Amino acid sequence: MIWLANDHAGVELKNIVIEELKRQDIPYEDLGTNGHEPTDYPPLAHQVALKVSEEPNDRGIVICKSGQGMAMAANRHKNVRASVAWNKEVARETREDNDSNVLSLPSGYIDEQEAINILREWLQTPFSQAERHHRRVKQINHL
Repeated sequence: MIWLANDHAGVELKNIVIEELKRQDIPYEDLGTNGHEPTDYPPLAHQVALKVSEEPNDRGIVICKSGQGMAMAANRHKNVRASVAWNKEVARETREDNDSNVLSLPSGYIDEQEAINILREWLQTPFSQAERHHRRVKQINHL
């Protein structure tokens, strides 16, 4: 399951992400928001992070203008590894090396095609399973 949330700056990009998830037949749930009225992003990021932290096989996608605020809020939760990706190479590395389980997209800095490329790369890239990466993820998760 993919859990989605965005603030007012991410509405259009979220709709693009949803279309790609539908194309790939990936189950998702949209936790909001759907309007352009200014919205505080932390509660939305927390909703996604809570879902991901409860189910180890679930992932999340959060979207705000820079991607940073959503990632910071999501990373406050145990076992959540949210990463901002602005190109597919970064998306791949966050999955391979860090086993990221929440993708944070910067709607103000990427276009539609780049977002799709990032999403596809992040979804299809597995965690490397290298011992050093397991060790480092364990260190990230340790609170």
